[in-house]
Amino acid sequence: MRIFDILHILAAQQIIKGEHLANKLNVSTRTIRTDLKELDTLLSEHGATIKSLKGTGYKLEIWDEQRFYSLLKKLKEQEIVPEQAASSSEARIQYIIRKLLLTKAYIKLDDLAETLYVSRYTLQSDLKDMRKILATYGLSLENRPHNGIKIKGSEAKLRYCISDCLFGRRDEIRDRKHSTLPIISDEDMELIREVILERIELNQIQLSDIALNNLMIHIAIACKRIRDERYVSYYPSEIKKIEAQKEFNVASEIVLDLEQKMGHSFPSAEIAYIAIHLLGVRTIVTAHMDEEEIKAIIDNDIYELTIEILNQIEEQLKLDIRSDKELLIGLCLHLKPLINRHKYGMNSRNPMLDKIKSNYPLAFEAGIIAAEIVKLRLGIQMEENEIGHLAIHIGGAMERKKIKGKPKRTMIVCASGLGSAKLLYYKLQSTFGSKLEIVGITELYKLKQMSLDTLDFVISTIPLSEPLSVPLIHVNTFLDGSDIHKLENALSEAKPPAVQYVRKKMVFLQQKFDNKLQVLEFLSEKIQAADLVNGPLLQSVIEREAVSPTAFGNLVAIPHPMEPLAHSTFWAICTLQKAMDWDGKPVQFVCMLCIQRRKTEDLQSMYNIMLGFLNNENLVQQLIRCKTYTEFVQTLYHHHNE
Repeated sequence: MRIFDILHILAAQQIIKGEHLANKLNVSTRTIRTDLKELDTLLSEHGATIKSLKGTGYKLEIWDEQRFYSLLKKLKEQEIVPEQAASSSEARIQYIIRKLLLTKAYIKLDDLAETLYVSRYTLQSDLKDMRKILATYGLSLENRPHNGIKIKGSEAKLRYCISDCLFGRRDEIRDRKHSTLPIISDEDMELIREVILERIELNQIQLSDIALNNLMIHIAIACKRIRDERYVSYYPSEIKKIEAQKEFNVASEIVLDLEQKMGHSFPSAEIAYIAIHLLGVRTIVTAHMDEEEIKAIIDNDIYELTIEILNQIEEQLKLDIRSDKELLIGLCLHLKPLINRHKYGMNSRNPMLDKIKSNYPLAFEAGIIAAEIVKLRLGIQMEENEIGHLAIHIGGAMERKKIKGKPKRTMIVCASGLGSAKLLYYKLQSTFGSKLEIVGITELYKLKQMSLDTLDFVISTIPLSEPLSVPLIHVNTFLDGSDIHKLENALSEAKPPAVQYVRKKMVFLQQKFDNKLQVLEFLSEKIQAADLVNGPLLQSVIEREAVSPTAFGNLVAIPHPMEPLAHSTFWAICTLQKAMDWDGKPVQFVCMLCIQRRKTEDLQSMYNIMLGFLNNENLVQQLIRCKTYTEFVQTLYHHHNE
């Protein structure tokens, strides 16, 4: 519901402009003003108000915290349904699904229409979309004349739907001790937490916070459903397989504790249900194990699959993380429960997905390469939550590599003879030590015949008239203060401005498009017409979007092909007059990323530059408002020089 979306945004940010709210929620500023009035009326009865600050925007002020948080609690439990629900089909569907999942009986359409202030015809239209959402869980909507509607499907699938729709697939990890859940009391939730922690410690199982959180949620749902006499069922052959796993014994211990403390029994199929969730969570293992120890706890086929994934990531993205042992262990250990989750039709919650996509896009692309190999070898189609988990491991390896820091590679060009060149060599060594690797000394004419691909820059005592394929740093033979400063800048990897990837003919401002496909077709056509890529660009971009949409928040999307197709790396940029829906996220700034084929270049550096401005809310807002290319480039330059 939109007014609640506005409330969440206001609660998260100190001050926000009406225009920015309108763009985020894909509505007009006039609609936002109406929504803010309605929200302010609601808040005035619950200990808060919305202040309008002239020229700067809107601010949420809370004067009675107890009443305000009581309102938030009610909103979370969906106990109140304001009139604003009538304006959003998505909000109505969410409300109806939650209500149906929490109710045993059929619900009449007329009662829903009255509660939601909409006509029966509007509701029928919503139910069509709702059926599509339910179908993704293997569930259907039963509609009985005179009785109403009800969600139908197997108990295990209903529980996965409850997990997603009541707890949110991307909810941040919270301390469940202090959170009110619509299906179970705080006391019971704390009890479940204590039992799990005690049992996993006794059995030497280590869980991540996310895995612990997920297990608590699934056990809480199981408790609620058992109380309602709704049980899961498995074939006897399936139960036998599960009972043979170590996890079944741990699940039995958890159940025994819960039975004693909660006062109701769990049938054996419910123990198997908990065991499946233990099979589907990731355990953490220390990184000091050697290769033989890893092989001892990991099936050989998973080990081989992981090696293939690391080789493919290296071949396509050149991240230089193939030899990271911690990454090898992490991926091996993650793939085993992933296969279990697929076998038992389980979903995977990932509360950090959006943050991974926006902060580690290159690691996420590596995750997509891994997913393609898993699909090819095992026939398992990984969804983006799973890809996000893989990206966490890959991002960790990239950060470790950054900490270690490779020395910069350079070559000295000196015109005044070997003696002075050697003097410069030793001076550089004593000044910069292991930060700089000097691969040789050469003359100018020889330099022109060399491949410089492996160098980060060239140091020369003579100015060069023709540009090289790598940066040139001109210094004096005796290295003065300004020379040392120049070299320090080169070694500290000062980010070059984003403008280097922007081309005048590939910037399209204030465009009018209705949907994502129109934008992708427009940009692909412009790029193909300029002969900047070699291959089926649009087809490859659409294929990549199908794996995981590239909108990552802040009104930005970065579509790109599955594989590098460009003659050189550049961005094609399109800003829109009005934000559009991009698979559930509003987008007004589209940056189509085209990467050079068969070139070992520092993609991480390019992504860092891109994220440096695309994650900056104020800058993106300024760029969206730009009307000319000159204004656009000046705004980017100004940001870099601030």
